[in-house]
Amino acid sequence: MRSVDVADLAAGVRAGSRQHVARAITLLESSRPEHRELAGELLTDLADLTGRSVRVGVSGVPGAGKSTFINALGTRLVEQGQKVAVVAVDPSSRRTGGSILGDRTRMAELTASDAAFVRPSPSGRHLGGVARATRESMLVLEAAGHDVVIVETVGVGQNEVAVSEMVDTFLLLTLARAGDQLQGIKRGILELADVIAVNKADGDGEAAARVAARELSGAMRLMMPGPAARRPPVLTCSALTGAGLDEVWAAVLEHRDHLRTQGSLEARRARQQQDWMWAMVDAHLQDAVRDTPSVRAARAEVERAVREGELSAVDGTARLLRLFADDLRDAPDGPPGS
Repeated sequence: MRSVDVADLAAGVRAGSRQHVARAITLLESSRPEHRELAGELLTDLADLTGRSVRVGVSGVPGAGKSTFINALGTRLVEQGQKVAVVAVDPSSRRTGGSILGDRTRMAELTASDAAFVRPSPSGRHLGGVARATRESMLVLEAAGHDVVIVETVGVGQNEVAVSEMVDTFLLLTLARAGDQLQGIKRGILELADVIAVNKADGDGEAAARVAARELSGAMRLMMPGPAARRPPVLTCSALTGAGLDEVWAAVLEHRDHLRTQGSLEARRARQQQDWMWAMVDAHLQDAVRDTPSVRAARAEVERAVREGELSAVDGTARLLRLFADDLRDAPDGPPGS
């Protein structure tokens, strides 16, 4: 990445320049220490324009049609005069680090719109179904004037729930005929969902989708008993025909209005800021451990010993952390990156 003029980059983002927004997100995704520092300066410069968008996370079972759904919903919102941004997180290969990043092809109509911005992003080593810079990217997109920011996660799994900690509304997309609904979807995901939509409710699948929606509604009543519990609405929709999309979006806005009325939208976002702080602490610590001279020198040998059973994972961890502590103690200017 060429030299970065933070002031120029911030001015371009504020003006809504797509080129500047793309460059800003590329800066945020960089793991180079000097880029991380510049990224912090950029976010500070843009802070006064953030926090105004509707933040929606979309996750779902494999094959639920998340990208197609977002394309259809986003196009609908653009037609209504809104600016829409999508951060589409693609899974990275554990072996090569590569990522297909194919969401732009599945969101062709939305990508072609001047009022929309679709950014595919590799998840890298980050758990939680989101990329490391997802939160930061959302702030840049808000500062660029997008009314709606959608985060599409890589899918449903035990670790892929971090998106719920960075959005106002967590939308779970599922399917009929996907097996037992409670077995096919992790209970933790159901408990986090604010809105549930059964997609592909069209043609021969419409009746099955309505049955699945009734079953999920019953499951939510069992999971969240009591008159005071707010249960997520379970709706049906079709990204293919557009049926039900308006109702799903109305449910998203109703949930956000409920949070605001209860005074919990600000509290949720404040808690998310706190969680973000600790997530960045964890990320910086991991980078610091990997980058100290002794750990770099010993890493390959320790990894080999763990793979071949000469060291347990616990012992390997202890050895690397001892090396890290030794480097910290011997460093004349304090910890790496300080």
